[in-house]
Amino acid sequence: MAGRNKVVSLLRSIAASTCRCPAHSSGVVTHSTTAKETTDYAFEMACSNIRYGPGVTAELGMDVEALGAKKVLVMTDKTVAKLPTMTKVLDSLSSRKINFSVFEDVRVEPTNESLEAAIALARAGGYDTYVAVGGGSVIDTCKAACLYAADPDADFLDYVNAPIGRVPTTAGTGSETTGVAIFDHVPLGAKTGIANRALRPLLGLVDPLHTLTMPPSVVTYSGFDVLCHALESFTALPYTERSPRPSHPLLRPAYQGSNPISDVWARDALRIVNKYFVR
Repeated sequence: MAGRNKVVSLLRSIAASTCRCPAHSSGVVTHSTTAKETTDYAFEMACSNIRYGPGVTAELGMDVEALGAKKVLVMTDKTVAKLPTMTKVLDSLSSRKINFSVFEDVRVEPTNESLEAAIALARAGGYDTYVAVGGGSVIDTCKAACLYAADPDADFLDYVNAPIGRVPTTAGTGSETTGVAIFDHVPLGAKTGIANRALRPLLGLVDPLHTLTMPPSVVTYSGFDVLCHALESFTALPYTERSPRPSHPLLRPAYQGSNPISDVWARDALRIVNKYFVR
């Protein structure tokens, strides 16, 4: 009960208070278009293709067929593998006579070791298309497997922290839209990742029906994920204060700071969390 009261108190504070972060301390969202010569002056919205709708998972087989896929690797974890979501995915692929294999040993909260196991499988299999069915851990693992399979001579650390079709089954990760794969590097005891705009999925099928079969604990964690992502986005340093200014547009990072567009989404996400999280 004490934990629940803290959550309720936090959500009420969000609803009642103006933000006091550096970007919004006046209570009015402002973003100066004037940047110092050493800081950035622009932000870029590089988005993935998203298809949203109840039952949209049934279209997956047609999408994979349209790609001309010859050998598909479907990646998931052992929990999602047992849910109706997975049945719908495999039925859709089978209905179009797609040649596919299933890898269900994705580790929740991936490590370098779990990623390397998935990469080894992907490299050995000669797959031309990858489908991730699950939350952020599954999607990030699938991104890494696809990347390293495409570059068979690369060492694992070659892409880590370089400056540089998914089916989400939870409601908080957003990994189906990003070019980032996060994992724990066990030898260093650090959380790090791989970031490159080329890692963004070609298509994300967002089917809200999958949330109906999520375990209760995953529902809760997803809600906190949305809350944290929205807070981090809204209180981030403004993009005009980020330095150094990139010498080339391709060097602009994936996460560029708060901006007028992300503020709209973050505010709306916080309102939705405030309305529906506690029930």
